[in-house]
Amino acid sequence: MMFDMALEALGAFVLTCVIIEITPGPNMAYLAVLSAATGRRAGFAATLGIALGLLIVGVGAALGLAALISSSSLLYEGLRWGGIAYLLWLAWDGWRDATETSPARTDGNWTEAAVFTRGLITNLLNPKAAVFYVAVLPTFVEAAQPVLRQTVILSIVYVFVATAIHATIVSLAGTARPFLEDPNRSRIARRGLSLALGAIAVWFAFSTAR
Repeated sequence: MMFDMALEALGAFVLTCVIIEITPGPNMAYLAVLSAATGRRAGFAATLGIALGLLIVGVGAALGLAALISSSSLLYEGLRWGGIAYLLWLAWDGWRDATETSPARTDGNWTEAAVFTRGLITNLLNPKAAVFYVAVLPTFVEAAQPVLRQTVILSIVYVFVATAIHATIVSLAGTARPFLEDPNRSRIARRGLSLALGAIAVWFAFSTAR
């Protein structure tokens, strides 16, 4: 019976993760922008960076770091505004790149290492990731069982679910690449998506405010 209850709790946790991840946010917007404008290869590299960022935050949560961030307004606000600034920089970078559509400029600027790092930093500076591990994940932890082990396992499950959804976004957004091979359409699309990313940054600023 306890094993069945554990499976039910795990299923509820997975469903919660799915609902949270399919809600439009910084990761979804960034991956859509990157994959549609540059291709799936860059999108998948960024997805790996995001996964590593989520995993690092999850391990930090298991060790009590997320609780510290959640209880400290200074640390929370520092991460929050750092994340907002980084998203705005990504939006500006995409807008600026739209002025140059030559293959050398468009393709050479997006190395796997660069987009991996961007995905990683975006999540390390995302306080909502830390808050998820503090406010949501503990509700699925059984006090009678080892808390650290449960936290680590649930963190891995969350990263797996998030990565699967992000990979799906990359696959779908990447189908738009042939349309974007035209320089004029590419410029319009890049700037439109950059504006959308800027709007997400503004939404992020309001939605994460305490």
